[in-house]
Amino acid sequence: MKKINNFIIDITGSSGSGKTTLAKKLARKYNYSVIFSGLLFRYAAKEILKKNPRNRISFLKKIFSKINYKKLQRLNLHTPEISSFTSEIAKKLEIRKIIKKKQIQIVKKRKKVVLEGRDGSKIFPNADVKFYVVCSPIKIAAKRRFKQLKKKNKSITLSEVLKDLKKRDFMDRHRRFSRLERHAEAVYINTAKLDIGTVVAKMSKVVDEKLKNYGNRRKLR
Repeated sequence: MKKINNFIIDITGSSGSGKTTLAKKLARKYNYSVIFSGLLFRYAAKEILKKNPRNRISFLKKIFSKINYKKLQRLNLHTPEISSFTSEIAKKLEIRKIIKKKQIQIVKKRKKVVLEGRDGSKIFPNADVKFYVVCSPIKIAAKRRFKQLKKKNKSITLSEVLKDLKKRDFMDRHRRFSRLERHAEAVYINTAKLDIGTVVAKMSKVVDEKLKNYGNRRKLR
């Protein structure tokens, strides 16, 4: 097998599809870095809500110029308020440009990456492997997310989670820029009736085949 210097596995998908867990497991299996692009958007939303800056673009450019991605992973960025506002700011092209620039910087630095989010294939259309992960029907996704959030927020209800997931997916699929949609080359996976081990095995087969046939690389965009 040829020496692999750069390799990107993109996992794009809807809320509650299990893509975060899948990204972690694939990254661990292949010893790659894992980047959750949603954390960057959530952090932007959190800071805007907290500081209410007069000029959001200048404010975000400043904080993203010195952001420490590792520290973001220790913050609680999954409150309903942050989730809702994240979809609001994700519609803004200038904000997307700031976060896209940071994503590219992180990926270029880490080189071998599992990228998880809602538009990774738009930012890295030449990613070596692309997956589009969903959990349909959405009620199953809501139950999964509810179990996760209940650990940190005892007062949250299943109906609130379901409403939030529907709202976010609708907004992400209908926003003007970088809509949530399947890339033509992405492998489609519906996790609703599959256990995590089965899904990881299916994804690993695709990744292993790509690694086996690793050849000429196109430059990162």
